[in-house]
Amino acid sequence: MNDWNELRLVLAVHRAANLAAAAQQLNIDHSTAFRRLKALETRLGVRLFERLSGGIYQATEAGQRMAAAAERMEDEALALDRDLTGRDHRLSGRLRVTSSETLAYSRLTRHLAAFRQAHPGVVVELAIDNRVLNLSRREADVALRPVRPRDGDLWGRRLAQIAWAVYATPDYVHRLGGPLPSVDALARHALIGWEDGTTGIQAAEWLAKAAPHDAFVYRANSLVNQLVAARFGLGLALLPCYLGDGDTALVRAMREPVSDLEGELWIVAHPDLKGTARVRACFDVVGEGLSRERDAFEGRGGARDLAYPISNP
Repeated sequence: MNDWNELRLVLAVHRAANLAAAAQQLNIDHSTAFRRLKALETRLGVRLFERLSGGIYQATEAGQRMAAAAERMEDEALALDRDLTGRDHRLSGRLRVTSSETLAYSRLTRHLAAFRQAHPGVVVELAIDNRVLNLSRREADVALRPVRPRDGDLWGRRLAQIAWAVYATPDYVHRLGGPLPSVDALARHALIGWEDGTTGIQAAEWLAKAAPHDAFVYRANSLVNQLVAARFGLGLALLPCYLGDGDTALVRAMREPVSDLEGELWIVAHPDLKGTARVRACFDVVGEGLSRERDAFEGRGGARDLAYPISNP
């Protein structure tokens, strides 16, 4: 096996279980991936994947062995890359940052702008993705995560707690007769929520338990879109306080944040990269900048007193 690209193809198909998805990951077209895989199987004289219905590619025993070998080689290459990058003391080059859509929309970008102003030699790439990207595989250099990291080998720190509250337009709160007295009252009002059956998102699961199915009048898989829907008066939206309090068109429909919901904002990187100058500079500028906004993240950032007293003095 002389061509690393052949091993990368086998590994990508094994991970995706689909040739088209593997081709997209490798930035080649489907016909090229099909031709390369067929040529490799012909040359080796062994079938690497069973082609199943629905476009599913299931690795044979030979395919699994080859994918495992490719993964070991990839791990070694990534470890070497991280080791060399971790010794890079230049404030130049590319820095790939990942964050959720809501954080990028409301808070993060201004701090990335400050980072660029301080270090113009660094090119910032922002991957807005609600998935947890793999830092070991260099899918990102620095991650801003709205939950405590589960990966035990990451380096970073917690910047703030994240509070959640219920929001609506001032007119909507007027029609309610004032802020809701308790969480139990949610069930009697029009609600904006996540797609039906959403799992793995604490706030979505909490809201699904707090109100009956027929209370939801609008659903979206984007918190930013849920905020926009609340602006147009579609109903009540459960939003992180740093997003809802910062929107001038909304007020809290309940005075206090939801006590059962509290997340954490973390900035993390792979420990191999903690010596990289641009990574440390990002922690210093972006991490410190976000940390100074702790009151906003924790629901003490100035909920507006518009139609009714929304927050305690």
